Amino acid sequence: MKSKLHVAAALVLSTGLLASAGAMAQDAQPAHAPVRNIVLVHGAWVDGSGWKPVYDILTKDGYHVSLVQEPLTSLDDDVAATKRVLDLQDGPTILVGHSYGGSIITEAGEDSHVVGLVYVAAHAPNVGEDEATLGKGKPSYTSKQPGAIEKTDDGYTYLNPSVFPKDFAADLPQQQAKFEAQSQMLTAAKVFSQPLTSAAWTTKPSWGIVAASDKIINPDLERWYYERAHSHTTVIPGASHSVYESRPQQVAAVIEDAAKHAQQ
Repeated sequence: MKSKLHVAAALVLSTGLLASAGAMAQDAQPAHAPVRNIVLVHGAWVDGSGWKPVYDILTKDGYHVSLVQEPLTSLDDDVAATKRVLDLQDGPTILVGHSYGGSIITEAGEDSHVVGLVYVAAHAPNVGEDEATLGKGKPSYTSKQPGAIEKTDDGYTYLNPSVFPKDFAADLPQQQAKFEAQSQMLTAAKVFSQPLTSAAWTTKPSWGIVAASDKIINPDLERWYYERAHSHTTVIPGASHSVYESRPQQVAAVIEDAAKHAQQ
């Protein structure tokens, strides 16, 4: 009888030790390493070169950064261009979009490489929504100014160069803002009114930057997007729509925060 009790006690003890060891081993499992791949997506009327200040910071900090040069011919074309770059990534990726680029990353963000999204003064529609319709609910300063947004005979839009510096890039040096006004990429009007067919922010973590002095997208619309998406939100006071160029340190800090925490 005594022997059987000793055996039972030993079994209980060993089971307890094994359970404790298993729990300790589970606790000791390494957390996901920070994401190293960043893909940057520009918005309407500009190209990817405006991301250079952010690119320089991120690459200096050890990130692998790729830029998408979307054609701005249709939402489908721009999403396809983004997915081509995502296909080149060798692991988990943070996908970042500025302005209309937010619609692009919302659709392209369903890609399996993407583990987190960062919206920089950007649109973030849901499935079936388009940014043109949403913008009417909270119109921007620029959209209410007659002649600010021009349209070509074949359906491409651009921002009137006379208003570009103060509306798009008020906190950039005048010479730089004027150059960007003359180097615009004309953007198909239809990109703003095409409803989205997927919305990655509904299933993946997101971060959002509100440019508090934005005249291209109403800052209140940016706040609404990010609140709806439960995004980690940063408000940058005094920042224009060109926040990614004028405040690259703050923008890069948000992107790096996403890279460190997206998989936790």
